Amino acid sequence: MAGGLLVAASLPPWGVWPLAFVGIAVYETAAQQAVSGRQRLVGGWLFAAAWLLPGMSWMWFLTAPGYLIAVAAFSGLHALASWIAPRDSWRVIGRPAAHTLAEALRFCFPFGGVPLASLPIGQAAGPFATVARVGGAVLLTWFVFQIGFALSGPAPVVPQLARKRGVTAKGEWHGIIGAAAALVVLIAFVPLSDAGESSGSIRIAVVQGGGPQGTHAIDTSSAEVFARHLQATESIESGTVDLVLWPENVIDVLRFDGSSELELVAAQAARIGAPFAVGVTEDTADGNHFLNAQVVVTPDGDVVSRYDKVRRVPFGEFMPMRGLLDALGAPTDLVPRDAVAGKGPAVLRLPDGTRLATVISWEVFFGGRVNEGVETGGEVIINPTNGSSYTWTVLQSQQVAVSRLRAIEQHRWVVQASPTGFSAFISPAGEVFQRTGVSEQKVITREIETYQGRTWYSHTGDLPWVAVMAALLAAALYRSRLTRREPE
Repeated sequence: MAGGLLVAASLPPWGVWPLAFVGIAVYETAAQQAVSGRQRLVGGWLFAAAWLLPGMSWMWFLTAPGYLIAVAAFSGLHALASWIAPRDSWRVIGRPAAHTLAEALRFCFPFGGVPLASLPIGQAAGPFATVARVGGAVLLTWFVFQIGFALSGPAPVVPQLARKRGVTAKGEWHGIIGAAAALVVLIAFVPLSDAGESSGSIRIAVVQGGGPQGTHAIDTSSAEVFARHLQATESIESGTVDLVLWPENVIDVLRFDGSSELELVAAQAARIGAPFAVGVTEDTADGNHFLNAQVVVTPDGDVVSRYDKVRRVPFGEFMPMRGLLDALGAPTDLVPRDAVAGKGPAVLRLPDGTRLATVISWEVFFGGRVNEGVETGGEVIINPTNGSSYTWTVLQSQQVAVSRLRAIEQHRWVVQASPTGFSAFISPAGEVFQRTGVSEQKVITREIETYQGRTWYSHTGDLPWVAVMAALLAAALYRSRLTRREPE
């Protein structure tokens, strides 16, 4: 549990990234004492629960029962990883792979996955985040686990410090190989993975309308939200920007085409002389569902490009197992209607031909969604989001961190826009510029470079690295079995 709490402290908003390595080493030191399978299961579960309970506390504001169930279930994946991994010297190779596979499964299952409170998010502010440019979140997860396990042993690095063994403690080569493999990725592969080439520049104004946090859509006036963003936009001078970006859900109408909201946005676009990318929530024709989209409005009032959100937030934009939860008395009325998932490519096109890789809010936590936009020609990544439903800043801080990770993965600028915070510009190196405060009304403007070319991760995606982790675990288990059979 101490190891898990240290890992939690490495995550935003606390963000002491070196503690992830320390926490994993502490966990491994304790895990070495487990003899029975039950002890390994319990130890792995406690480690993950102590890590995820603080790290996923934002989920309490969506569904308190769901939060507790999700933490228990995801901790179970790490309990299984602890149980299945080898126990002898090969554990320093097998355990990092096993726990990485547990995380890879958490990233996509159930309900599409919940890839928050992850090790890569905690490393976004550290020097090792560039590993993501080679293999994304999966490889960076393995990197952190591998270094942490190697620190505790069996390795001749710090055996006396990491474990209670005598001064004659002797390390073994497995730890050296594991740590060396991680360092090879960092030193040799990362410099070769950067494939970004500048294709020009664009000046973007991000509008944050401000307002209270901890609110729900059913209790909030959409007209007030729209008015706050319209008011903030009026401070942008004519001819000073190439694009105005509004956050997710700022416009909530039955139908955007022909609406008074479209007329007012178009009037501002004509005054400024630049297109707008605005977040729109619309009803479906039957009124039983809704659409969550980002659209481009020209100064002439035309809607020339549209992207509908594909990855929906479970218990936020759709209610899994609604019938069962209704029967149990759960407050499903907080999500009275489910969003319809989009199907188009994750990209918006501006009138001048610039392509914006577009991920709406939750989608930025999924590297594959961002990668689809870059594959389709995205030269900048935009992340219009809405974190106003959450009290505290756990989710919002983690979203800024994951935007840093996506910027590094793809070697692209990421522009994040939120109605109540945080909004920011993030460079391809992961540096954060002009981050707004929570609930403040503000417009931030910056000229950023557009990029073409793709990184190694953009070409490979996640699956090959998942296969590598599975092969590492299988090899460690096989060698461990052979070692146990060898005569003394």
